[in-house]
Amino acid sequence: MNLSELLNLPAARKLDNERQALHPKAERRSWYEIKAPSNKADDSTTEILIYDVIDPDPWFGGVSARDFVQDLAGVDSDNILVRINSPGGDVYDALAITNALRNHDASVTVQIDGLAASAASFIAMAGDEVVMCRNTELMIHDARGICIGTAVDMAEYASWLNRANDNIASIYAEKTGADVKDWRKAMKAETWYTAEEAVEAGLADSVKADDKAADDSSAKKAAAHFDLRAYAHAGRRQAPAPFIPAASAAGPSGKEAPVATLKEGLAERLGIDADADDETTLKAVDEALAERADDTAPPAGDPAPPASDTAPTGDPAAPVAPAASAAGTVTVDREQWEATLAAAAEGREARAQQIREADEALVNSAVGDGRIPPARKAHWLTALASDRDGATAALNGLEKGLIPTSEVGHMSVSDSADTEYAWPGDPVVKA
Repeated sequence: MNLSELLNLPAARKLDNERQALHPKAERRSWYEIKAPSNKADDSTTEILIYDVIDPDPWFGGVSARDFVQDLAGVDSDNILVRINSPGGDVYDALAITNALRNHDASVTVQIDGLAASAASFIAMAGDEVVMCRNTELMIHDARGICIGTAVDMAEYASWLNRANDNIASIYAEKTGADVKDWRKAMKAETWYTAEEAVEAGLADSVKADDKAADDSSAKKAAAHFDLRAYAHAGRRQAPAPFIPAASAAGPSGKEAPVATLKEGLAERLGIDADADDETTLKAVDEALAERADDTAPPAGDPAPPASDTAPTGDPAAPVAPAASAAGTVTVDREQWEATLAAAAEGREARAQQIREADEALVNSAVGDGRIPPARKAHWLTALASDRDGATAALNGLEKGLIPTSEVGHMSVSDSADTEYAWPGDPVVKA
């Protein structure tokens, strides 16, 4: 039974009617707000506040990711500042928000104002830059949910949760450069980070030092706004030390990681401008290769040194040092090598003949024992050539005497007077 079916139960509809009567104005409670840039000429930043549970709540009328994405599509600012204070929410809504921010043309900065927990934590990874205000916290954990149904339904739901968790872990891994498996372990343990620890782990890029509004008391108020009892730990103070990736692995990624390109490396080695176009770069490569060829070629007009017709000087009886062989190889005389190949071919032929003779002996034995009829001899020889072990086992498994190898009964001449109707000398068959 899915959520929509559950909500259509009579008891659920009755509760929903009572909720509407008690909270008639709670139908569209938005968890986000988009503020347009100010009228200042130097201000082209749109501010987005995500300050609640990210969930289209069926009981209190929350807003879905569809509304957020539609509103975000109307933002044409050069810069977007996403400010987060959220305990998380619906996984797929959060993934839709994450991808919408990633795909936006603007430069996106994410600022954690209070708490970025659960789904809100991987929304934060969508920023080109992630900034933690002082005394803020970030939490990652496994996704969770409710399933009503059979054991098969629950097994399928558990499989879905595992896939969702692996997907979320890949977002943290992409941001930090650490392994997905390590982030899965941290998620299973429900890991909390202070602002400084989030930066150390690579989940954030910096701590905002000039945030006048962010003091210890305001951080406590932000955390107190949400009920954290559903989590294993009610905040960083109650949680164990967090997982911090190795320093060599951690590193900010953002939308586009600053990595050196092949073209930039070539430009540096060839001594050309890094902004040179492809044609200029290829021309410089050709010139460098041509210069290298000129340096290694003999001068024009100089004949190549003639081959020596005389034997090497020195003691003719002294052994000649063998040429160096590549790793894993042995250098041998050509005649010895050809003789080895011929011997190997003869050995293979002899072995093949032995196998054929053994197969014929096995089939002849099966015919003699009455396991198979003589007419099937060619069939079994072909079977042995194709699958010797299988055909041998099949032949040996047949019962002896299945096929008669001699006549059943015999014939004789009877002169007995008991044979009333038989002429003298007539054959009589006896069983």
